[in-house]
Amino acid sequence: MRSIVLLDAPSNLGLRPPAPGTVPGVYKLAGALREQGIAARLGAREGGVVVPPRYDLSGWREGDGVFHAAELAAYTTALADRIERHLRDGEFPVVLGGDCSIQLGASLAMRRLGRYGLAAIDGSADFRHPGNAAVNGPVGAAAGEELALATGRGQSALADLEGLSPYLRDEDIRLFGLRDGDADLAELGSLGIRTATVGDIRERGAAAVARAALDGLHPPVTEGFWVHLDADVLDPTVMPAVDSPDPGGLFPAELAGLLRTLLASPRCVGLNVTIYDPDLDPDGTAAALLTDLVVGAVADPSSIP
Repeated sequence: MRSIVLLDAPSNLGLRPPAPGTVPGVYKLAGALREQGIAARLGAREGGVVVPPRYDLSGWREGDGVFHAAELAAYTTALADRIERHLRDGEFPVVLGGDCSIQLGASLAMRRLGRYGLAAIDGSADFRHPGNAAVNGPVGAAAGEELALATGRGQSALADLEGLSPYLRDEDIRLFGLRDGDADLAELGSLGIRTATVGDIRERGAAAVARAALDGLHPPVTEGFWVHLDADVLDPTVMPAVDSPDPGGLFPAELAGLLRTLLASPRCVGLNVTIYDPDLDPDGTAAALLTDLVVGAVADPSSIP
């Protein structure tokens, strides 16, 4: 049985303010899932908190590039240090975000150790970069750009930390749960980044899609892979507490099938959970659902129907 360590990464540095004068509430994600008893239910060892810098956009203007770039670079390095330590010790980190920019910490940590892959379960590709700005808009929010940055596209201050760009190779990435018709699908396909949209998952079955995607994410091609979970992959009828609640998402049983299959692999080395915003979930219903899904998949993959 793997040794699970629970690590908080409560950074909201990669998201735009939900309203003028406010900050994104995703930094409360870890606390909300802990209120649901996630640590005890996982039987996890405490890994502590990687405290993020202060959220402050006062000096940034559109066109300046990625906001909080210096802060994100420092935070990514600090988070990578912690994740790398756990991976070297043979532990399985479960990292509670935070916005999606925390995935850079896991990618950098794995890159230091060798060649690893990524299985990202996300409602969008988070692949905005200067090369597709005409379609996706200018860069600015790292939470919508972290996959591009991890593959060496974009601002070098984030995409080439420690001279290790790219942290992930295009061919070592698997994306699950993109909305059908996502504007990035053509570009991703041309780069060899394998995707499975909501429609694909419904047609073929979640477990079958995940099993097929594992091909190439095991030795000798890679040394293992990380799972990135963004709560906005779920349909907003069951998960409204996200910054972009786009319709047409997965339902809990479908997400459970993906998570169970991916996390059951002995080559899966860690998981991060992102984007759930407790400010948008006053009764805690969404927190309970997300915790149940994570606990079921991490602690006992066989228990998920």
